[in-house]
Amino acid sequence: MITSETSFKLLNIWDGDYFSNRDGVVNNHQLEIQLQIRAALNSKLLVNGEEVIADQTVFHCPVTLKKGENTIHIVDQKSGHERKLVVYYLDTFEKKYRLSIDDCIWFLKDLHEHRHQYKSLFDNPYLKFLKQLHEDYETKIHLNLFYSTEDFNLSEMTDQYKSEWESNADWIQLSFHAESEFPDMPYVDASYQKVEEDCAKVHKEILRFAGPTLLSTTTTVHWGSANLEGCRALKVAGYKSLVGYFNVDDDLPPVSYYLSTDQRRHLKQRYIWRDKEEDLLFVRASMVVDTVALEEIDSHLNKNADEEGRLPRFADFLVHEQYFYSHYFNYQRDYRDRIIAAVKWAKKNGYTSAFVENSFKIK
Repeated sequence: MITSETSFKLLNIWDGDYFSNRDGVVNNHQLEIQLQIRAALNSKLLVNGEEVIADQTVFHCPVTLKKGENTIHIVDQKSGHERKLVVYYLDTFEKKYRLSIDDCIWFLKDLHEHRHQYKSLFDNPYLKFLKQLHEDYETKIHLNLFYSTEDFNLSEMTDQYKSEWESNADWIQLSFHAESEFPDMPYVDASYQKVEEDCAKVHKEILRFAGPTLLSTTTTVHWGSANLEGCRALKVAGYKSLVGYFNVDDDLPPVSYYLSTDQRRHLKQRYIWRDKEEDLLFVRASMVVDTVALEEIDSHLNKNADEEGRLPRFADFLVHEQYFYSHYFNYQRDYRDRIIAAVKWAKKNGYTSAFVENSFKIK
């Protein structure tokens, strides 16, 4: 509804949206997109200084975006109502994908226990599989770490493989996930101080045993459960991007941090959105690999296409470490095959692998 106080409404763009080449027409390294605006008939608007007359109540208005950050300024010359939006145009995230692994710690415990036998990180069976995946498909892999598990914590992790970690930093990243697996949703009501302390413990050990080049500025917090204060603590700790599911209008866990229902709906559709007030980028995972049967992976990913049949511009495949191990009660015999199937789908559909940081870098 348009009132005298609002006078116009943007229908297809939010403050903090990201656009790529497919969203409009590219000319001279700039992108022309169409704003869809609802306004009173014959309203006179200024859009980035250009006068636009509403010849119908819902109309399209072209706007040209340069690479990087753009401000769209709309003023109703009659009412004085105005809005400023910041949006982004990048050509670096279209058809990119990443493999993100949650709940990681058991492979580190194994490295600790076999530090006198293993000559290489990749003598560990889990890392050996990931290295093979990288070599076969050039996949970038992000590992979200717990601090502790049964009879082990990261302070015990040997630093004898530090140089090897550093030499593989082009395809492996590490980040904070949580203090431990339980309780579920550990930071949904946690204080700033609690998140700060848990995050600092993990960072200290990553820097010690792997080095700063491995420490990512993106993470998925356990259960995506951090409240606003927790997310502010993560930002101060260096995190610029948070990955989640952003479930809404269903019975699934939201895995969506502090975001509102409307914000989750927007992310469900757009996959990428920046909260400008908090200066945090949110990225929606395309699939939790270990929740989808092997034979359904392709069809499941294809369902992510929009109404025009276009697949997500950035695909994040999320999986959990535990399902790899035969002693785990939810062991999946086809764990490797499911991950390979997701990666093959990406390659078949023209995706190349990239980290979030490189895909959404604003120069």
